[in-house]
Amino acid sequence: MALLEVNQDVRDAAVVVSAAGEVDSASFTNLEFHLDTALKRALDHPALLLVIDLSGVTHFGSAGLNAVLECHEQGQALGVAVRVAAANSEVLRPIQITKLDAILRVYPSLPAALDGH
Repeated sequence: MALLEVNQDVRDAAVVVSAAGEVDSASFTNLEFHLDTALKRALDHPALLLVIDLSGVTHFGSAGLNAVLECHEQGQALGVAVRVAAANSEVLRPIQITKLDAILRVYPSLPAALDGH
């Protein structure tokens, strides 16, 4: 099992959470913790924007999907926009299969997610 590494970064444009490795039932709590913390930081950020960069994720299980969806829903309730950056099939396929691409804002790269294009 590959380890999951999660980092947070407060930038001028947004709060960014970057994940690399496997997101599964054993590791999703690490991601969930960082998403919760980042969402609180995004509330105090002038852009009110949280970007979840999953471009380094090699496996994205249902626990990861649920963590990202929960963060998105909490963000909506708090007035924080939540965007996902991912172009890798390991992340995109589960999002598309579950039809979460109709709910989540998915961008092909971190710069695109930061710009909103």
